[in-house]
Amino acid sequence: MVHDVLDVPLEAGRSALERLLEAGVDVGPVAEFGAGNGDEARLLFFTATRGTPDDEDEWWPCELDCHPETMDEHPGLRWHCRGSYVLVPPAKLPGEHEVSWVRGLEHPLPDPLTLLETLTDACARYVGEDDPDDHHAVAWPLGR
Repeated sequence: MVHDVLDVPLEAGRSALERLLEAGVDVGPVAEFGAGNGDEARLLFFTATRGTPDDEDEWWPCELDCHPETMDEHPGLRWHCRGSYVLVPPAKLPGEHEVSWVRGLEHPLPDPLTLLETLTDACARYVGEDDPDDHHAVAWPLGR
């Protein structure tokens, strides 16, 4: 309830991070998940939450922008907020998965909407480099 996380494929995330930093956008903390083990690695962009507004009828569930049927609009992107979770670095998981900081907690949490367009564009390019019809594999790598 303190932060949200925009979760994207590693290569798309690296490209987006570079573009955001070059544009002078306050990116906030960023973590990397699973890069050393050959599985689909991810970048986790920690942002301010949009899941706890003053009007509780307007909270955003974790399903926002992350169902397979929305993959054409947001390929490869998962938006973790209220009702979802990610591990905060440093963390280790079975199978030699690790979560580590790329940019640490000294960076303030940005509004997620300041990152969303760049992340979505980078994810769309990432999907286009692989099989353009295989949106599900890019968005849901841990389910394979």
